[in-house]
Amino acid sequence: MDNVPGLAEIRAAAQRIKPYMHRTPVFTSLTLNEMAKAELFFKCENFQKTGAFKVRGALNAVFSLSEEEIGSGVATHSSGNHAAALAYAAKLRATQARIVMPKNAPSIKQKAVRSYGGIITFCEPTLSAREKTLEKIITETNARFIHPYNDYRIIAGQGTAALELLEEISDIDLVLTPVGGGGLTSGTALAVNACSARTKVIAVEPQNADDACRSFKEGRLLPSVNPQTIADGLLTSLGNKTFPIIKDLCDEIVTVNETEIKEAMYLIWERMKLLVEPSSAVPLAAVLNGKVTVKGRRAAIILSGGNVDINNLPWN
Repeated sequence: MDNVPGLAEIRAAAQRIKPYMHRTPVFTSLTLNEMAKAELFFKCENFQKTGAFKVRGALNAVFSLSEEEIGSGVATHSSGNHAAALAYAAKLRATQARIVMPKNAPSIKQKAVRSYGGIITFCEPTLSAREKTLEKIITETNARFIHPYNDYRIIAGQGTAALELLEEISDIDLVLTPVGGGGLTSGTALAVNACSARTKVIAVEPQNADDACRSFKEGRLLPSVNPQTIADGLLTSLGNKTFPIIKDLCDEIVTVNETEIKEAMYLIWERMKLLVEPSSAVPLAAVLNGKVTVKGRRAAIILSGGNVDINNLPWN
């Protein structure tokens, strides 16, 4: 794994992005502790700038670019949270962000991109359509491509959330993350492995988008095939940079079904009074449904984001 970021790169990322983001709080819930028979700690990235952890990686990538490199702007394809994060980061550096979004991307995420000055080009909701559209834009504008997750600068930035968590909460037995493309999970695994080797990292994904689980079990990268889940932030497949890190440093990947995701999301809203999107609820769903053994342990969950369409809640 050449050029994989280590603790030095993650700490450098933390210093680089510190002025432009929040150090998010860690919350607890006695009710959820009792339900899980464990001590649960929730790293609230739903309170982060742009509403999700994605801004950490986007800021690190954009602020790693020289003035010359940033001159023609940046570009990416994203269904939402990375798109908003990149638009925000580009605005801070007074450059343009060009975003390719599937035409069915949630309206709240489209609005967020536009609010930060991002220029959206819509495409069909397939990976090939995203990539072809993006390639055309980059050819025309010479913008710098910032991949949503398969980029070591992104991975190092996402690892800063776990770095903060470990600085604040001691003796954590498990850290759970949702996994889609794997940027958060791989960054978390790198940070945890460097700072607390005894702590296990477990990734959780929807059964209906289970490419990471299948890839992990088979030891080779298997792409997602027509994923259909309410956890829209977890539709993408692992990348050739994120997968090797996850394969080597994660302890387990488990899956949860759509009903379990909805119920966990509802609990977080009702009991913790926290607005989170479905992807954020996936790890808690695993805990409460016995997919992960947490009884008597100290388990941390990274709540990945809160960009949910309140007019289209999954339990309505």
